[in-house]
Formats: sequence, structure tokens, C-alpha cells
Amino acid sequence: MSKLLRLLGGATLAAMIAWPVVAAEAIKPAAREWSFNGIFGTFDRAKAQRGYAVYKQVCASCHGVKYLAFRNLTAIGFTEAEAKALAAEAQITDGPNEEGEMFQRPGRPSDRLPMPYANDAAARAANGGALPPDLSLITKAREHGPDYVYALLTSYSDAPRGMTLPAGMTYNKAFAGNQIAMPAPLTEGQVEYIDGTKATVAQMAEDVVVFLHWAAEPNLEARHRLGFQAVLFLLALTVLFWFVKQRVWGDQH
Repeated sequence: MSKLLRLLGGATLAAMIAWPVVAAEAIKPAAREWSFNGIFGTFDRAKAQRGYAVYKQVCASCHGVKYLAFRNLTAIGFTEAEAKALAAEAQITDGPNEEGEMFQRPGRPSDRLPMPYANDAAARAANGGALPPDLSLITKAREHGPDYVYALLTSYSDAPRGMTLPAGMTYNKAFAGNQIAMPAPLTEGQVEYIDGTKATVAQMAEDVVVFLHWAAEPNLEARHRLGFQAVLFLLALTVLFWFVKQRVWGDQH
């Protein structure tokens, strides 16, 4: 009997210890309708361009997209002249020059988008020890991908009563543990959209997710087209084989 009581007491204690961990688990993000989902999915160019504006004005100060060059932006509807102008706004480190020194120059379409920090150590030093992740593949690297990133950006709030956050942490119910070192990045009207769209937090979050998912899968539309063409080809081949079978073996029945 005493052994049973000890086992029950141990189980109760374990449950009491584990409960705060379970309570602090991240919520499963709600599934959203994205234009790029499904076999006929495509990227909404207007949203992707607005998403680039959000990335440039809000995210780029801490997060890079190291695989993306300015010339790639023509794939989401920017003209070559616009991509060239966007590149020229950036300052790119180049060199060495004739004196053996590095120098700054305006960006070119062939340049990749500049990284916010020279290296990981500099990034950690500027962010209290936390390393801001590169966003090139963020929607592919996280479970539930685009839904998770959208939920993360829109799930900041005050901590529940009785919960004390460590210094430098912010409450976010979509993040595992509900404590995140990144402060809420989006606020109402933070970005001025040139097409007149109202820049709500939800709108900016949706737009930047579309942009980041395009950055992670720039060949998505081409794959969808190729897959659709392959299905059509196989259907046509099936019909052709059926006619051949009828022609060759029809008199055997």
C-alpha cells in the first residue's frame, strides 16, 4: 500500500511539474487560404510586392534573405527598371579597390539583398544574445509554414495575469513557450503602401508571408505548370493506349 501511495504521489508531482510546460505550448496555427496552395496555386503579385515593402521597411533591419538578388524581384511583378532602382537604394560592400580597401557602392540588380549584420557574432551582440534567423526558407523550415509565420506575427499580446516574463522577452501565444525575444514587429499603419492598401497588422503579416513564401519557393508556379502538363500528357497517353488496345485486341473478345 505504501508503495502504491509513493507511486501515486510521484505521478501527481510529475503532473504538477509538467502542467506549466503543457500550458505554455504554442497554439496550432489556424489554416488559412493562400493563393499559392493547391496544384493550381499562384503567387498574388500585388501582395508579394507589398510584402517586399514590409520586409524592407520592418524586417530587413534584423533578418536577411541571403539567397535573394534584386533582379529576382522581377518575378513578382517589378519591372527591370524598378528592380534596378530598388537595388540602387542599397549600399553594398565591395572591393578591395586599388588601395586594397573595401568600399561602399550603390547596389546593382545582380547583387543579393544586403545582410543586416556582418556575421552571426555581430547579430547576437546587437540582439541580446539572440540570433535573428535568416528568412530565406522560413516558411519551409517551420511546421505549418506560412500559417505559422502569419500566426506568430499576429499573436503578440500582454502576458496572462500572474505570468512574469524574463527581461527582454515578449508574450506570444503562437511561439513555443509563449516567450519570444523578438518584440512585436508590426504596428498599425507602420508601412505606407503605394497602392493605397490599408496597412493593418493582419494585412502586413499576410503580405510579408506571401513574399517570404515566394522567396522560399520561387519555382512553385513553374512546378505547378509542369505537374499539370504531365497529368494532361498521361491522360492523353492513357486514352491513346486504350484505342490501341481496342484496335489490336478488340477482335479477341
